[in-house]
Amino acid sequence: MRRRMRSVRARATLAATLVVAIALVAAGAAVLLALRASLIGQADAEADSVARNAASALSHGLAYNDLDLPDGDENPVEVLDRKGKAVASGEDVEGMSVAAKASDRLNSVANDDAGDTDEGLADEEDALEAGDMADETWYGQGTATVEGVTADYRFAGVDVVTKGGVPLTVYAGAPLSAEQNAVGTALTAMLIGLPLLLVTSSGVTYLVTRRALRPVEGIRAEMAAITASEDLSRRVPEPATHDEVARLARTTNETLAALEASVERQRAFVADASHELRSPIASLRTQLEVGAAHPELLDVDGAVEDTVRLQRLAADLLLLARLDAGERSADAPLDLAALVSEEAGQRVGDRVEVSVDAESVEVAGSRGQLARVLGNLLDNAQRHTRTSVAVTVRRSGEWAVVGVADDGEGVPADERERVFERFVRLDEARTRDDGGAGLGLAIARDVAVRHGGSLTVRDTPTGGALFELRLPLDRSARPTQPV
Repeated sequence: MRRRMRSVRARATLAATLVVAIALVAAGAAVLLALRASLIGQADAEADSVARNAASALSHGLAYNDLDLPDGDENPVEVLDRKGKAVASGEDVEGMSVAAKASDRLNSVANDDAGDTDEGLADEEDALEAGDMADETWYGQGTATVEGVTADYRFAGVDVVTKGGVPLTVYAGAPLSAEQNAVGTALTAMLIGLPLLLVTSSGVTYLVTRRALRPVEGIRAEMAAITASEDLSRRVPEPATHDEVARLARTTNETLAALEASVERQRAFVADASHELRSPIASLRTQLEVGAAHPELLDVDGAVEDTVRLQRLAADLLLLARLDAGERSADAPLDLAALVSEEAGQRVGDRVEVSVDAESVEVAGSRGQLARVLGNLLDNAQRHTRTSVAVTVRRSGEWAVVGVADDGEGVPADERERVFERFVRLDEARTRDDGGAGLGLAIARDVAVRHGGSLTVRDTPTGGALFELRLPLDRSARPTQPV
């Protein structure tokens, strides 16, 4: 049972059944109460009419024995004096028992001592004069025995004083058999209909829920198959509807597509890294083997160059792995102009001198990672420039913009996005000695994006390449003046 309740269909069906059951019970109880109140109100009106007809006749001087009272089985009637004794009754009426009789007031007076009785009677006579009938009617419920049969009735009591000044109370009853039969029939119908309605409601809820969750089961089965086959090119079925399940399927497929692209990128990365590492390792091994066999032929400079290249490649691969893992260094405010000036001033071995035109702007980021971006951009510019490399730092709205320009051949328009891919070297830079591993620009863009910025390339006015690094300004920093 517990295992079955783990199903969404079972829980939804149970919840819907409970809600419907509570609603039906509440509605049924309200209907029964309203029906009973309505029928009792009708019985009160009927009893009041009979009682007032008899009381009106007495107030006009008609004698007890001359009263025209209805049949006892339809409307039992009794006329009581101030002592609670019946002075007249309907035909075949053998006795009446009324709860909360209106004549209790007269009976309490009759049961008091003589002094109190005189005072009570005086009060009654003051209340109603001879020939008067009370405006108020007292209602109660009880039983009456007619021709030996006792049944439940609703009674109405009316006080009256005859022409001779005799205070009386007229009781008339209306049968409750119609109310009891109607309420009983309605209750029986509800007891029979409630289970049927609950069964129908639970069945419909189960079927509707199963139909609604059928696409979810299809998604689950396909995901299980994808996991078992490790084929990320497969996709889950998308329903033709526009509901939450359809959105779940679309989101799942988008996730699978992103995961497939990530895995493919990782595989390509591993393959490219292996390929890039193979050349310097093979070259270094060859030189060391030659040096071991013939020490006089050892190319120390070449071995050092291959080792440095291998070290740089390993550092680049390690940084990319950390970036892919989402690693971010602690951000701190820094002056971008000072960082650019420092990086440009400490470079050695450049073919051409780097000119710097920097406006002091502050950004928040990792000093080491941003310095790596600037270094990669300057290395790329030095490889492709002819006579000059210029670096500018300026503020543009809410952004700090760093431009690195050279006067080389530039980047073709159709290659301006591909140049930021990993292990991509354009034709001019395909020599491994000069062109690097093709990771510098990829690392620079990844770092820029992870700092909330961007890195793009376009042509300079003179035809070279202009790489623009945009970073959001540090909001806590105040505007500064150019330096």
